[in-house]
Amino acid sequence: MPQVPITMPQLGESMAEATIVSIKVKPGEKVSADQEIIEVETDKAVMGVTTPCAGEVAKIDAEVKGTYAVGAVLGYIEASEADAARFQKRAPQPPKGDVAKEIPGRETESDKAVKTQNGSGSHFQVDEADVMSMSAGSGRADQGAGLPVPASAKGAGYLSPRVRARMAELQLTQADLASIAGTGSAGRVTVKDLESFLSGIEGQPAEKPSAIRTGVADAMRRSWTRPLATVGLSVCLDPVLDDRKKRDPKPGPALYALRALALAIAEQPNAAARLIGGKAIRSESIDIGVAVEAGEGIMVPVIRNADKTSLADLTSRYTELVELARRRRISAEMTTGGIASVSNFGTFGLDWGTPIPLPDQTLLLGLGAGKKAPTWSEEKQQFIPATQAELTLSFDHRSLDGGGAGRLLKRVVELLASPAQL
Repeated sequence: MPQVPITMPQLGESMAEATIVSIKVKPGEKVSADQEIIEVETDKAVMGVTTPCAGEVAKIDAEVKGTYAVGAVLGYIEASEADAARFQKRAPQPPKGDVAKEIPGRETESDKAVKTQNGSGSHFQVDEADVMSMSAGSGRADQGAGLPVPASAKGAGYLSPRVRARMAELQLTQADLASIAGTGSAGRVTVKDLESFLSGIEGQPAEKPSAIRTGVADAMRRSWTRPLATVGLSVCLDPVLDDRKKRDPKPGPALYALRALALAIAEQPNAAARLIGGKAIRSESIDIGVAVEAGEGIMVPVIRNADKTSLADLTSRYTELVELARRRRISAEMTTGGIASVSNFGTFGLDWGTPIPLPDQTLLLGLGAGKKAPTWSEEKQQFIPATQAELTLSFDHRSLDGGGAGRLLKRVVELLASPAQL
């Protein structure tokens, strides 16, 4: 019977490859069209690869924990003549050129040729000619050895082409070199310094981080290239807690904060504008993300038009998104386009935090743990118990100053004092 290939699909706009998490079928099994047979993991989520047509699994070439590019053949299905003819006309589409170039860790065959394994494979030998060839090349390295982040991150001092080439081999960033005391001219890190550092960590326990962990690491590295600042205010949660008792479904304090932030931004839209070049870019809609712990990292699904969505609808949507995030079933479209996010670090018993906004967002509102504390009442002229929490607002200081951030945060606190209006 003719065979139809099972290929790695383009599961996200910026996706160039994915790692196999599990394979749900074996050769010889009957499958239907669009049946999920392979689970793959990107830096965003776990998603499914489905069958192109009905038939019988002929073979599976992919391996669990293996990483495959978009368009790569993962196996074959024995199909009917009609299906085989239909799919024969569709050649698998490779990732777009620009996307492939933007994905760190993409390596040419000439780059791979300069590597020679030494012992366990944690060291590489590179001669001077190869080093210069690599430094003049793409500056990217094989993804299997470490974090998929560019070796040319800004922030450190001058690095020679030889050091940069060695970093590219091991997929190190300049942030990874921060603990190395350079012995070169003006404190520069030399190849000898780098090799000495690598020898020092050679025997330490190590494992490859998960895709979501590397995705978070890359996002935070890019976020940290901006001047970030944080302001904070105390908020009394008693009005929120009282109002919550009257609602069904019952929103959590973080959703009250999200709704208040959305309304405050609607009143002060410039506060969430992104500074790009010489322009302050404002979003057409107020889409707010919610940080959710998912396995070894954080996912931030986005709630669209949060300023125009009732608290009850926000609660329903939030519940759906949290469930999807914890199952790693959030698609790329669900995590993009937000202008701000909310992080409820109070669930970990923390009073205060300085969370970092995502690279494409200007603001991040943090909510600390609510605790009973004596609070002065002007009306009763005495201290009374009240549930107090700390609100923090981290922001891109290029787009917003302390005064503007303070006014926005103060407005959020005012709205939380009248939760019936949310």
